[in-house]
Amino acid sequence: MNGTENAEARGPVVRRDGPWTHRDVAANGARFHIAEMGEGPLVLLVHGFPQFWWTWRHQLPALAGAGYRAVAMDLRGTGGSDRTPRGYDPVNLALDITGVIRALGEPDAALVGHDLGGYLSWTAAVLRPKLVRRLAVVSMPHPRHWRASLLRDPRQTAASSSIWGFQRPWLPERRLQAEGAAAVADLLRDWSGPRQPEPEDLEIYRRAMSIPSTAHCSIEPYRWLVRSLLRPDGIQFNRRMRRPVQVPTLHLHGALDPVMRTRSTAGSGEYVEAPYRWRLFEGLGHYPQEEDPVAFSTELIDWLRDPEPDR
Repeated sequence: MNGTENAEARGPVVRRDGPWTHRDVAANGARFHIAEMGEGPLVLLVHGFPQFWWTWRHQLPALAGAGYRAVAMDLRGTGGSDRTPRGYDPVNLALDITGVIRALGEPDAALVGHDLGGYLSWTAAVLRPKLVRRLAVVSMPHPRHWRASLLRDPRQTAASSSIWGFQRPWLPERRLQAEGAAAVADLLRDWSGPRQPEPEDLEIYRRAMSIPSTAHCSIEPYRWLVRSLLRPDGIQFNRRMRRPVQVPTLHLHGALDPVMRTRSTAGSGEYVEAPYRWRLFEGLGHYPQEEDPVAFSTELIDWLRDPEPDR
């Protein structure tokens, strides 16, 4: 399929109707789809795996109603954004995010990232600190903390079995898209807590993953994370991430998260030289923004409004 045909195929799946507005922006050599709503200071929302911007459907109107310009972007290779042949290392993906901030005409943003989006948000706050006003990370430890847990904690290694499984060529993509991307629904159910996703939302995520090339592009960042552990580029990245985050940081985590253990995530504040707030949601799994959107949005907005968040 050419670019125009791809865009036409993605449109009905990605550009879901709602109170938000859809458009595309150019940044870092690619085109990114965004959904935006509201006016005020920019809050940029970055999704994780195996999702796209739709995971923030509850937070967009909540943030807009609280006086913010809420924007949810699709990462490179997912949703309505470009599927490029390369560029899925964390440095380039983080520069995608900061490039979108610039493309939106804003001097900075409060950056909110979940899962892989959280990993990239940590990275963006280190690489481009002037563009990140505040940082909120969901279900993801600091990259250095995650790396140490993955290598040293057998329980985290076991919990990350899906990431290890992604290292095979092509087979993971085929499994992810088989039977109408049924594996996506399985992952979302398995990684959630008792508050399970609605069937219609599972169907939306399955259709989004079924768009050509999406499975491959979604898996590529995780291949880099593992394959680079002992490579020069991975070691260099780990060293760059020693630089502490210098902006107020909110760290949100579900106590029942089976993918990122609480023990692996807690303690990331050692990489933050600014007010740091840790919030553990009891009874929630890997997707707190969807499992309990009211509690999540309330926590996020209260923190954004706090002029002096406590450490």
